[in-house]
Amino acid sequence: MPDAEAKPAGTSELGEAKSPPPHRLLPRLARDPHQTLIDLGNQAGGALLRLDLGLFRPYLVTHPAHVQHIMRDNVGNYTRDGNSMLWRSVRRAAGDGILSEGPGWVTSRRIMQPLFTPKRIDPLIEEMASAVSDAVDELDEAARTGQPIDIAAELSRIVCHAVTRVFFADKISVPDALRLVSAQDTLVTSAKSRFLVPFMPDFVPMPGDRAFRDALHTIDELLLPVVREARRRPSDSDDVVATLGRARTEDGHELDEQRMRDDVVAMFAVTTETTYAVLTWLWPILDQHPEIADRLYDEIETVVGAAPVDRSHLPELRYTRMVLDELLRMFPPGWLLPRRVMAADVLGGVPLKPGATVILSPYVTQRMAAFWDRPEVFDPERFAPDQPKRAHRYSYYPFGGGPHQCIGAHLFSLEAQIIVATLLSRFRFRLRAPGIPVPKVAASLRVRDRVEMTLLPVKRPAAA
Repeated sequence: MPDAEAKPAGTSELGEAKSPPPHRLLPRLARDPHQTLIDLGNQAGGALLRLDLGLFRPYLVTHPAHVQHIMRDNVGNYTRDGNSMLWRSVRRAAGDGILSEGPGWVTSRRIMQPLFTPKRIDPLIEEMASAVSDAVDELDEAARTGQPIDIAAELSRIVCHAVTRVFFADKISVPDALRLVSAQDTLVTSAKSRFLVPFMPDFVPMPGDRAFRDALHTIDELLLPVVREARRRPSDSDDVVATLGRARTEDGHELDEQRMRDDVVAMFAVTTETTYAVLTWLWPILDQHPEIADRLYDEIETVVGAAPVDRSHLPELRYTRMVLDELLRMFPPGWLLPRRVMAADVLGGVPLKPGATVILSPYVTQRMAAFWDRPEVFDPERFAPDQPKRAHRYSYYPFGGGPHQCIGAHLFSLEAQIIVATLLSRFRFRLRAPGIPVPKVAASLRVRDRVEMTLLPVKRPAAA
């Protein structure tokens, strides 16, 4: 039954979490970790599981009530520990700012949050749409000649055009932004070994370490000059870099160079990675579901037609938004969210000791039969306005939740609608290799192989 309720976090009926036999679990995780975790979640029906991975024995948390307990109700007890699992690599890349915990996170969130509110972002829609349109213009030649494109690379380029103009006031050039995106991709994928073997000390060499260090060097090479210039010559601009340059800590001090660099890195990732990572999955989905594609095309043709996308179009792109919501359900970019238990707690009847690791997964919860009808089916109608409200808020949490919910959620909503509407008002597409891509084992949810396709210009009747 979808959104079934289980015993709430903290029940008094204490017991140990079930643990799948490691001799069966480990081979399955090695072959297909994404599907294995979904299968485990479905088999447990939302109960906590303990994954015996040898020296590392985390708890898999899938029930929405348990997710809420960790992310909202008792959030102070479950931290994004900078020395554990995914967060160790994140800390090496983005330091102790907005992607951390404690006072550093509080300060960074206070500084950055105003830049991502609807009040600040909505007036920028026209400028964002113009930047997207200019970037999409560059695809006309490929469409005319039939030259295949790598849609992930093109989406990265389109997003960089929009983000550098709107959020960084062109302080980062588009070519440099694309180098930063490439470095981000390397960080996400090269951390795979340490992500899968989180108990390995940093001093032990692991595959991917050199690529990770090289990517960090590229990021510093590109961003430190930008940071230093903003510190030398503060401005009253409201872009990300200038805002950080003017910012003050709680005790009135300006941010030092390293702290400012860390938050610029984090904000660049927030404003770019989610959009192109999620939208890369859209085209194979539309190819597999022509009835959804046709309805999407019809809406965009009716609302936008041959005109440039503007602010007035977005409220009318209702089905487009439903498609994007369902895309986030099936392909949330932050697919694993580990937390460390700080003080003893009870979750779902299972005592948790300090130092234990719990792993939340929107990817798993959002694909479980206990909480969703036909979860394996891509169905935008789940998000139609007339659908009943979901029984539990945390059965769907692609941007996290609680105080650490991603501040870029509203930006994604607008940016993704603009990009999809702009592309599909001009082009249709043909995949070179039909089928839903296999996810890559990485810190965020990416396609394993390139999604290549050819573009076909939309043909409209000539004006009378």
